[in-house]
Amino acid sequence: MKHGIHPDYRPVVFRDKTAGLTFLTRSTATGDSTVVWEDGATYPVVDVEISSASHPFYTGSARVVDTAGRVERFNQRYGRRAA
Repeated sequence: MKHGIHPDYRPVVFRDKTAGLTFLTRSTATGDSTVVWEDGATYPVVDVEISSASHPFYTGSARVVDTAGRVERFNQRYGRRAA
């Protein structure tokens, strides 16, 4: 890698506002505020709207879309055209 052209890659705390989950990872993202982590060090915080703790797919609250029912309703309403 060329020196001086890449952003700093450092430890950052990501905080999910919805679920209250916080996790420490490395990133180039920057945060406006800081937090003292469990190890006693201070890290920048990046607030996110959604993470695996609050995403409907990962929490099991995702709805299943009935695409077959939609096609059947369309065919009933408008019918099939003869070739």
